[in-house]
Amino acid sequence: MLKRIAVKDIKLGMFICEFCGSWMEHPFWKTRFLLDDEKDLLAIQASGIKELWIDVSQGIDAGTSAAAKTEAEVAQEAEALLLEAGNAVATEKVSLDDEIRTAAKLCAKAKEAVIEMFSDARMGKAIKVEQARALVEEISSSVLRQPHALISLARLKNADEYTYMHSVAVCALMIALARQLALDEEMVREAGFAGLLHDLGKVGIPNKVLNKPGKLTDSEFSVVKSHPEVGARILMENYDVSPLVLDVCLHHHEKVDGTGYPHGLKGENISLFAKMGAVCDVYDAITSNRPYKKGWAPADSIRKMAEWSKGHFDEAVFQAFVKTVGIYPTGSLVRLESGRLAVVVEQNENSLLNPKVKIFFSAKTKMPILQETLDLAALKGKDKIIGRESPDEWGFKNLDMLWSGLG
Repeated sequence: MLKRIAVKDIKLGMFICEFCGSWMEHPFWKTRFLLDDEKDLLAIQASGIKELWIDVSQGIDAGTSAAAKTEAEVAQEAEALLLEAGNAVATEKVSLDDEIRTAAKLCAKAKEAVIEMFSDARMGKAIKVEQARALVEEISSSVLRQPHALISLARLKNADEYTYMHSVAVCALMIALARQLALDEEMVREAGFAGLLHDLGKVGIPNKVLNKPGKLTDSEFSVVKSHPEVGARILMENYDVSPLVLDVCLHHHEKVDGTGYPHGLKGENISLFAKMGAVCDVYDAITSNRPYKKGWAPADSIRKMAEWSKGHFDEAVFQAFVKTVGIYPTGSLVRLESGRLAVVVEQNENSLLNPKVKIFFSAKTKMPILQETLDLAALKGKDKIIGRESPDEWGFKNLDMLWSGLG
């Protein structure tokens, strides 16, 4: 079982699973190890890390300290906060299975449209704005029918198509988040349009820098950090777009603590839509395979973003975002109290901790079992999620087929 504890409570013999916060704040290249060296203990205590996760099944426990919280307790606290954020606009939705193939075709179509859009911008041609808006309409309709289909499919992009599919994914996420925040439909579509165009400035970054598999040099990172201003300049010089769209393009890398770029805006100086863009951009970026790293699992990403949220994201916007995608987003691998492993296939809007899951493997016998879809909300008291699992550690190669049904 995983527990999150304060650094002041760590002791030798604990099995470290993960440090909370940025990897730049601790001195270790590894994040999973048995803490059996006094020097390592002192190094952790001297670092900027305040909390970490331990696995009590592989090392000693934190005891009954009030600072120690199980993953389920953390999730329950998050759910209570999220439910306070208000309910989404009531809509008639279809099942994930009903929408998934339509969404898959739309993803393919959208990718080609964005490739053409970026190509036109790179060559100085005018973007076909009306075609782009028509694409946003189609994405909006799909998200309205079933928000998790297109959003989850867009996450499955290959590293070499990241730049284009990232625009599609952020468009869909912005639309879903805008509806969660109960914005009117005109603003929902404008938020989607902003998401589609937010990274247009990357046309000004050389591909060898954009797709570099290793760490960027300081000068290369400076070039990458120029893309919001490049994109805003392209839009201002050539296209009739709203100030809202320009703002998201220019400020989606700002952070509420003032450490973002390009202008170091802080708190209320960042618009609602730029704050939305920041959350959607980061979520898709860290869950996607990139030239230099493999994407994190959806549920891991939500937890990591929650750890960063106080300095990076607006808290209310982030809470609404988690209610949009779920504490355990579609595609997450989870362990049930019964000892079975399952993949999340659909969210339950009334209970973030109890989505629909498809069981397929026994953690006890290490063998596949008969696949079955369970609605955990209907099984309260009989089975529940007790934690996230890593697909890589289990060696699962076809996990996405279980929830998408696509080969």
